Amino acid sequence: MNTTANLTRLNIENLTSMWLAAGTNLGQHHSNPFFSYSVIENSDWPNRLWFNQDLNEETVLSAKKEMLLNFPKLIVPHWETSEKPQYKILEQNGFTKIFEQIGMYLKVDKPYSKHKEMGLNLVSTKPESILWSQLFAKSFGYHIHPSILLETKNSIRFYIVSHLNKSVGTAITYQTKNVFGVHGVGIIPESRRNGLANLLMEQLVNTAIKEETEYITLQASAMGKGLYLKMGFHEQFKIKNYMLRQAE
Repeated sequence: MNTTANLTRLNIENLTSMWLAAGTNLGQHHSNPFFSYSVIENSDWPNRLWFNQDLNEETVLSAKKEMLLNFPKLIVPHWETSEKPQYKILEQNGFTKIFEQIGMYLKVDKPYSKHKEMGLNLVSTKPESILWSQLFAKSFGYHIHPSILLETKNSIRFYIVSHLNKSVGTAITYQTKNVFGVHGVGIIPESRRNGLANLLMEQLVNTAIKEETEYITLQASAMGKGLYLKMGFHEQFKIKNYMLRQAE
């Protein structure tokens, strides 16, 4: 396997194994040769179904049947890692695209200067988990239940981001093999446009170096992609996220 393909696989594995960890600890996780899904009640996350092999009519219809019977509102990500437009099979079988992301990676090199005004505070208590959940909802518009943070804290790290001693955002990190996955990087609306996202990412790079990882991976929105490109991240693949039209 060449380096590019291997990094793509590692990026996807970091993401899906984090969903698996959350679902296994708090909700439901199911896996078969066609697809896997993780669901947590009273939370909007992870609540994902993803495919374990290339798409075809059989795999998509099998997943659709499972969703209609049990969890019709799951988000279904499809990573475009081949030249074949397999996502069309989803669209032809009742799935509608709701948003896109870009898989990206950075080979860890040298640390950034520390910023004393920027803090990364690891969540470890119930009040901290509630605050984190509130900050995340303000940043992203959907809900991660506070109980998830405490039940998965041995594997998934949730950070409250502070600036000048004020709580301004969130971050999630999850490590697999030599990959440091960065997720849930958000700044609340009233604190945006002050360069805080850039400062936050610099501190997360420093954290990855401290953990002695080789690569950082993430899934960027179109709005956030520019920041990551300036920091030296490379684009890998598109992620098209779908839901069943019947679930709207």
